[in-house]
Amino acid sequence: MLEHILNSTELLQPETALTVTFCFLIVLDLLLRKRGNGTAWVALIGLIITAFLLSQQSAEPANSIFFNMFAVDSFSIFFKFLILASTILVTIFSMQFNELASVKRGVGEYYSLLIALTLGLFLMTGATNLLMMYLSLELSSISSYILAGYTKDAKDSSEAALKYVIYGAVSSGMMLYGISILYGLTGSIDIYGINKALLMNDINTVALTIAGILIIVGFGYKISAVPFHFWTPDVYEGAPITITAFLSVASKAAGFAMMIRFFKVSFLNPAVGNLGPGAWAIFRGFDWNLILAAISVLTMTIGNLVAIWQNNLKRLLAYSSIAHAGYMLMGVVVLSNEGIAAIMIYFVVYLFMNLGAFYVVMIVANKTGSEDIEAYKGLGYRAPLVGVTMVIFLLSLTGVPPTAGFIGKLYLFAALINAKWFWLAIVGALNSVVSLYYYVRILRNMFLRDPDASDQTIQFSAAQIIILLVLAIPTILLGLYFGPLVDYAQASVAMFGIR
Repeated sequence: MLEHILNSTELLQPETALTVTFCFLIVLDLLLRKRGNGTAWVALIGLIITAFLLSQQSAEPANSIFFNMFAVDSFSIFFKFLILASTILVTIFSMQFNELASVKRGVGEYYSLLIALTLGLFLMTGATNLLMMYLSLELSSISSYILAGYTKDAKDSSEAALKYVIYGAVSSGMMLYGISILYGLTGSIDIYGINKALLMNDINTVALTIAGILIIVGFGYKISAVPFHFWTPDVYEGAPITITAFLSVASKAAGFAMMIRFFKVSFLNPAVGNLGPGAWAIFRGFDWNLILAAISVLTMTIGNLVAIWQNNLKRLLAYSSIAHAGYMLMGVVVLSNEGIAAIMIYFVVYLFMNLGAFYVVMIVANKTGSEDIEAYKGLGYRAPLVGVTMVIFLLSLTGVPPTAGFIGKLYLFAALINAKWFWLAIVGALNSVVSLYYYVRILRNMFLRDPDASDQTIQFSAAQIIILLVLAIPTILLGLYFGPLVDYAQASVAMFGIR
């Protein structure tokens, strides 16, 4: 037992580095109590060390550690790199965020909470035990509750945090109740044991269905899927822009990783195999994939339709984020290796285009003091480079070639068509057309409306321009040269679920 624990601890080095960074930031903030970016640089150093340790695990075989509590495999490592990249970018964004700089206290706790949130998301990606899933979900949720209301002097910030806490508490409570029912049915809380029990025993279908639906509530809350999305617009609007951007990418990625692992391993029928939609065969006629397909359609449709009426860009991007969760849920409906790889490809391109859009909103809000769409009137003439990069991000979010967003949707639709889900692919394509309308509203304001006579040319710093280019260039490049990304995603999912 001791040897297993020591070996498991060695494989948990990236998470250990995050834990040490978190503790060090708290102590540093207590000792220094100085404002500035010192704690941000310490956080960045900790994240770079974590990235190095994570890269050392990439060549190792899949391992199940701490007695099937946690998996270290290529699938979880892929999502950890994604989350880590988001954290590094958001940390850099935060160093330039005026609203955060105006907080009348040290910001060390802000960066320590960001690291704690990252740690929770890391644990979510590899959790193979139902209690581990719940605890990691709670760690990430509690950290994000505090961060959502961090600028408590700002308008709507405290309200956003309170709504987030209420929705999160209800959702996680329902998930825990579903876990308890599933444990009662199978006698196991690790997903491999649950799979064995479902295959060998005659489980009550009604109770299993209730347990599954309750657990889906927890997953749905984390990924902002309809009808568990009500917290998203208010929290995204009231939270600091940096935290909104982080939640829209990293938190959603961890939620999808945990949901895919739960369904793929728990309900996989080995007789069907990894390459087909065998995860649903274990239910003996109960169409779970139809339930997820309905949630996917509702999520993308409601997200896109409600976004049409939004004038606040953070709120508009919140509904856009809901719609994109609906697109990615199409890959979960298929649940083949091809569908899972398509989700992973989509998340990489989504990181660049969505964080890019939020970064433009942040730096424009820093200059104009407004997040409203009217603040972008004539932006293409007042700040041409920022206007052009925003065009790239919005076209990619729509899925227009040759941007990376087109490649992400192409692989999702290809997985659907290969699995003969033609009607779902058509609904997804129609929703992409709808999304073009509200993105074009922003483009119209930037380039087809003249700025007011009182509006001045907006100057941005060299650092801000560099960050914009770092996000915009991959958004174009991955739309033209995407082979290595596709190969990496497919390789990461090839050994998925193997211990």
